[in-house]
Amino acid sequence: MTSYQVRKFQQIPISILDLAPVKEGSDAGESFKESVQLAQQAEKWGFHRYWFAEHHNMPGVASSATSILIGHIAAHTKAIRVGAGGVMLPNHAPYIVAEQFGTLETLFPNRIDLGLGRAPGTDQATAFALRRTLHVGPEDFPMLVNELQDYFSKEPVSRVRAIPGQGLEVPIWLLGSSDYSARLAAQKGLPFSFASHFAPAYLLPALQLYREGFQPSAALDKPYAMVAVNVIAADTDEKAEKIATSLYQQFLNLIRGVESKLLPPTDSMDNIWTPMEREQVKKSLNPLTTIVGSKETVRQGLEKIIEMTGADELIVGSQIYHLEDRLRSLEILAELME
Repeated sequence: MTSYQVRKFQQIPISILDLAPVKEGSDAGESFKESVQLAQQAEKWGFHRYWFAEHHNMPGVASSATSILIGHIAAHTKAIRVGAGGVMLPNHAPYIVAEQFGTLETLFPNRIDLGLGRAPGTDQATAFALRRTLHVGPEDFPMLVNELQDYFSKEPVSRVRAIPGQGLEVPIWLLGSSDYSARLAAQKGLPFSFASHFAPAYLLPALQLYREGFQPSAALDKPYAMVAVNVIAADTDEKAEKIATSLYQQFLNLIRGVESKLLPPTDSMDNIWTPMEREQVKKSLNPLTTIVGSKETVRQGLEKIIEMTGADELIVGSQIYHLEDRLRSLEILAELME
């Protein structure tokens, strides 16, 4: 028996996840300019949050210095919440994260979110370059979260103070693609966001564990679950499917271990992937959590995932090559929200 209220997507917040994609033939500077345009339109159209995810050593992703990019976007918008979805906490000293997000919250009061992940967001060699040691790993994540929360508290246990940071109410989210962070978010009474845009298989079990194990806290009195989905919307199903080939090629290159920027769409994937590779990509991009199509197709897809998950909020990723197509995809979502 479900213990959540099922609502239509017009009744829940919809947010944006931006990986600041670097396109073939372009560079990071252009990516940041496009993110500003997208965030400004997202704010105008009524989206709730605009988040960036930390990745490293990936030619097609420019959101590595996540806190700096958050500040850049917050400075170019007025009201939309801006945050990290997320900061990979084992890569950083919690004290540095507290200072960075304390600074952001001071500059942009009541607009900053701090989502935390426990994976490195990169390969082992890059993780070592970030940390200078691999002694701290995902298994230390609960301890790191506790330390970070202490820096934000009004009366921290630590003698070291985060200035700015101490006493500031920066919302902390836990992010995950398995059951680990679901259990920890429930135990700590924190909001939880599941990365179903690339790990759909564990979505429903993780949400069930989170809701059943949730312990109320000073931060949250009842569970709050955000579900991540890929949405590529266009004026027709056929156009959306073509636009989505950039996303398919990105995942195909991840499977092959090939480094690349975001590639332009192609008329057909048939000569690009093998049948086995196609199945691997489709497994990661399950139709439940990767919704590609016209306004009506997207509406049906959104209603289905909200009904199945009881999500309190959706966060939408759209790896789309052409800026005009990304803007149109968001505009169609905004039209559905109305």
